[in-house]
Order: sequence, then structure tokens, then C-alpha cells
Amino acid sequence: MRTPAEHHKGIGLMIGATLCWATAGILVRNMEVTDGWKIAFWRSFFMSVFMLVVLAFQHGGHLPRRIRAMGWPGVVSGFLFAGMMISFILALSLTTVANTLVVGSISPFVAALCGYLFLGEKVAPRTWFAMAVAIGGIVIMFFDALSGSGWAGNLIALCIPIGFGANIVILRKNRAAVDMMPSVLLAGIFSMLIALPFALPLPVSIGDLALLSAMGIVQLAVGLLLMLAAVRYLASAEIGLLSILEIVFGTVSVWIFIGERPSQAALVGGGMVVTALIVNEIAGLRRPLAAET
Repeated sequence: MRTPAEHHKGIGLMIGATLCWATAGILVRNMEVTDGWKIAFWRSFFMSVFMLVVLAFQHGGHLPRRIRAMGWPGVVSGFLFAGMMISFILALSLTTVANTLVVGSISPFVAALCGYLFLGEKVAPRTWFAMAVAIGGIVIMFFDALSGSGWAGNLIALCIPIGFGANIVILRKNRAAVDMMPSVLLAGIFSMLIALPFALPLPVSIGDLALLSAMGIVQLAVGLLLMLAAVRYLASAEIGLLSILEIVFGTVSVWIFIGERPSQAALVGGGMVVTALIVNEIAGLRRPLAAET
């Protein structure tokens, strides 16, 4: 049973995680380099180095054994997560921050659909309805993007929830085998290797290198570590609900500081997606609370 102090700690950790993730748009938009592959490589490089240091501090000489213990599920999970990391950066380089965040935010719905199709998990009627509303919002955003150049970015952003859904299937089928933190390290290494041939030549300016290190360490790695810490104190529905703050923080920050205003269609479609997410997560949160009374 969680104490109020533990619950508040979990909320604080999760808000911290979303604030870290939401810095991606501002960091990318302030870089001289615009090549998404180059950004993906250096972001993954700094994340991998940071995660390696953290894991080496935790496990010392036992780290290689912890990684091997994950077996093929951990490797597949890391590969899928690497695809999500690269897709996020490539999408940011081709469409707006708001579009990237909103399209990526349907990950919980795709995970529910994958669980239904591949694991036989039941999906609540409210979730089916929320999925339909979210899909409607995404369709509005795609039709709007067809008149400009953002459709490719929106399409690439769809790889994020697809990869997330597939990853959830792998993790749920191999709960005991896959350790998330070593899997994240593998994801960083895989992402580097995938991006490397497309990122050459690698040199970037000192200023960009500083921003890229902040992306890899603070925006990605620290954000993930804060989320993993929050999982111990919060219900899944609370994690899902608070993670929506990334869309709000990320969109508002680039709007205020960079002047990147979402289109009218993006605001309408994104509003539909965010509303569907919030209503679904609150309903999921109230259900276990009602069962406790």
C-alpha cells in the first residue's frame, strides 16, 4: 500500500520525466545541424555512454552477465526501442514538434491493440471508443499535412507507437527475462549502429555537441530513469495520464520560445487525441480505486 508521501514522490518523478522529454523540440530547433540521422547518432551516443556509466556503477563486473540474461527478448526489445528513438528524431526534422508528440502519444492505444491481437488481452469498451476518437484526430492531422511537407514526418512518427506496441508484446511475454535498463543501453547502441552509415561525416559544431549531449543525457536517459523510478510508486493509469504532460510541455515550449505554432488542424486533431487519452486514463485510474473501496 502506497503512503501519501510515496504517491507524491511518484508524481514528482513522473512530472520530472515529462519535463526532460519535452525539451527535445527546443534542443533540436536550436541546433545548426538539421540532419536527422546525425542528430540521432550523437543523441544515442551520449545516452549510451551515460547509461553504461550508470549500469556499471549499479552492477560492476556483473553487467555483461545481466545483459546476456535478457536473451533474445532483450535484444529484440532494444532493437524496437532503437527504431522508436530514430523515428522520433527523423519525424522532428520533417514535421512540427506538436505533430510528432501527438502522433507518438497514441502508443498506449497501439499497445492495447497489440495485446488484444497477439496476447488475447481484453480491451475495455471505453478504450475502443478512445482509440476511434484518437484515430479521427490523427486522420485530421494527416489530411492537413498532405497540403504541405509534413506528411512524411507524420508517417515516420507513426513508427513510434507501432514500435511501442510491439515492444509491449515482447516485454509482457517475457516479464522475468527483460531488464529494462540494460535493454535501454542496447537500444542506444543499436540506434548508433543504424544511424552511423547515414550520419557520416560525423563532426558537428561545439555548440551542437553540447545540445546533443543534453539530449542524450538529460532529455532521454534521465527522463527514462525518472520514469522507471516513478513506476514503483504509481499505478499504470497514473503513469499514462502524467505522460500526456510531455505533449503539453513540448508543444507550448516551442510555441513560446521558438514561435513554432501548430496549425489549426493540428490543434483540433491533437486536442481530440489528448482528450481521448485523458478520459481513457482517468477511467482506468478510477476503476481500481473503486475496487479498493
